[in-house]
Amino acid sequence: MLKKFLEMVGGTPDERDTFYPSELGDPVAMQTDWIPAKSSGAGFRTHKLVESNSNRLEFRASTGAMLFYLFFLVMGVLVLIGFFCIISFGGAPVNWRTLCLMGAGLAFTTGGACMLYFGTAPIVFDRRRGFFWKGRKNPDHVFDKRTLKHFAELEKIHALQLISKHVSSQNSSYHCYEQNLVLEDGKRINVIDHGNQDSLREDTVTLAAFLDKPVWDAT
Repeated sequence: MLKKFLEMVGGTPDERDTFYPSELGDPVAMQTDWIPAKSSGAGFRTHKLVESNSNRLEFRASTGAMLFYLFFLVMGVLVLIGFFCIISFGGAPVNWRTLCLMGAGLAFTTGGACMLYFGTAPIVFDRRRGFFWKGRKNPDHVFDKRTLKHFAELEKIHALQLISKHVSSQNSSYHCYEQNLVLEDGKRINVIDHGNQDSLREDTVTLAAFLDKPVWDAT
């Protein structure tokens, strides 16, 4: 498992300090996976931790993330407006060129809207309710909360896990950092992941103090 973890984060024992879960002195750490919970992730800071009140912390979309999502959405809308203007007022025929323009506008608009919708979904730690949840479905409105994928009772959170990973695509390659909740049985729930290690560590320390839980930092 350790070898696979090192390969996924882009290093070997000779190239970087090796992290051993056994050093934590916690049997739950030995039951916990130390490979990334998600294969994808952003190369920039997507979320920031915000205190709504003394009993509630939330991860909200960062300014940079909002600008990124809105860029795609606005560009797509402008392209679609341009397409309809060309067809309606410019007298251009509907051919493969204009259809490609419309397709590009639809792709940008749809992509931007999806990123905005999912990127701004609530990520909440509420001590008054005693819940963590991630998503637009409020656990108070669900009959069986166990059906929710990203939900946990705060008292069952054992630790906060930080791990790094290497994300590669055809056009880019970068390091990304992941924050996961570790439950009492060693299972994990992914909270956020993005490319700013320092801000993620800072937010995790703040969250750990709020929950009174340890931080397991394997970055």
